[in-house]
Parts: sequence; C-alpha cells; structure tokens
Amino acid sequence: QVQLVESGGGLVQPGGSLRLSCAASGIIFGLYTMDWYRQAPGKQRELVAHIGTRVSTNYTNSVKGRFTISRDNAKNTVFLQMNNLKPEDTAVYYCKATFRATYWGQGTQVTVTS
Repeated sequence: QVQLVESGGGLVQPGGSLRLSCAASGIIFGLYTMDWYRQAPGKQRELVAHIGTRVSTNYTNSVKGRFTISRDNAKNTVFLQMNNLKPEDTAVYYCKATFRATYWGQGTQVTVTS
C-alpha cells in the first residue's frame, strides 16, 4: 500500500520559515519524481516545486529564491524548506509522487499571518 505522509505545516508570521516533509512508503522512492503542490481556498491547486530523480529542480516564479525542494532517497523523504513566508503562501500543501503511477499525500496546512 502506497502512502505519502506530509508533516511540518503550521502557523507562522510573515518572514518566518517552515520545513515540510513528505515521507513515502510502498514505492521505490528513487524511481519517482516528487512535487510539492499547494491549494489556497477558492483557488486551483498549483505546482510549487519539482525535483527529479537526479535532483534537478524547478520552482514556480512566486517562490523562487525563498523555497528549496530536496530529497533524501535513503529516508524516502522529500522536503520543502520555505523561508521568508508571505501571507499569499497560505494554503494546504500536498506532495505528489510520479513514476508509472501518481500518488498524492493528504496535505498539510500552512498559514502565514501576523
């Protein structure tokens, strides 16, 4: 059974930092590209960051220079380091694993407010 479990969300003030984790089980993690998406209330889910199997990365423009995606294949975990958070980063953050199939986590809430 495949599971992706996100953690690390929470409430933070503008300018603060959070580190999200997504732990995978039931897959050969190193074969999967990993993505972080987010969905704010009333908005469509959007791709935030992508990391390939060989650690190439891509980011949506609004988070470039503030967010860093990384992976630890030995721990079957992908991370999203989020710095200088802004209120517009408030959303539920989801991880996604893609190889021959696609799997999603259940999401973790990030709220940026003063």
